[in-house]
Amino acid sequence: MLEDYYLGAYWGPREESALDCARRAEAFLQTLARCDPFLSRWYFGGRGVPRGLPGHPVDLDVKALEELFLKSRIRGDASHAVIERLGFGQILWNAKKDASFLHLTCGGYSPWGSPNSCLLKPTRASPFRERLLTAPVPADILTTMVTAWDPDFAMASSSELVEQLEKSDFEVRVGWLTYLSRRLGRLPPLPAPVRIEPVGESGWLLVLSPEPLTASNPEHVALCARVRELLDRAGLIRRPTPAPANG
Repeated sequence: MLEDYYLGAYWGPREESALDCARRAEAFLQTLARCDPFLSRWYFGGRGVPRGLPGHPVDLDVKALEELFLKSRIRGDASHAVIERLGFGQILWNAKKDASFLHLTCGGYSPWGSPNSCLLKPTRASPFRERLLTAPVPADILTTMVTAWDPDFAMASSSELVEQLEKSDFEVRVGWLTYLSRRLGRLPPLPAPVRIEPVGESGWLLVLSPEPLTASNPEHVALCARVRELLDRAGLIRRPTPAPANG
């Protein structure tokens, strides 16, 4: 059975304007295009989609991206007023059929909302999927995410493997590639075959394997679980739980 692989970068509450997010998105999308030609054009939904296209083409001009984020603001059910603390979100795709999807959530600063994130998910039938799972493409994409969005952590994994390892709703996830920001704490010694590579001055990329790890292979699961355990002991896995809204 084909597993559902994806790459994700996550960070906690960070108040940023639509313009701030647009600047990050521009840098991310421009650099992402260099990772693979399939990632060079993106589209979004709405009325009046040009005939023959998967959606409205994404303009990489910062002002156009700012407007795109402003249109995504969440409004209250009754008042229809913008809920500023929930930030912005967009879903983009790059083909009519067997597309890869980008889920961007940024600028949110509510401690009770969903984390800010940048997720890249190919469909199982995507022609890009095999390249996404072949070195050095996933590491290049993950580094691009990290450079543009400055997340707390990022990873490449399958949903099935995450489900086996994860113990709480929002914690640092471990994949066959895992990025950890220096903000999280100090990295402990890790066993072979894990390779540790610095990512600029911001953090480390942990390479557990040059090839994807699978949830169906007990050795793969055991390696991820061991690395997760060591990171947890060092205080790098658990994320702070927000106080109750009325607390």
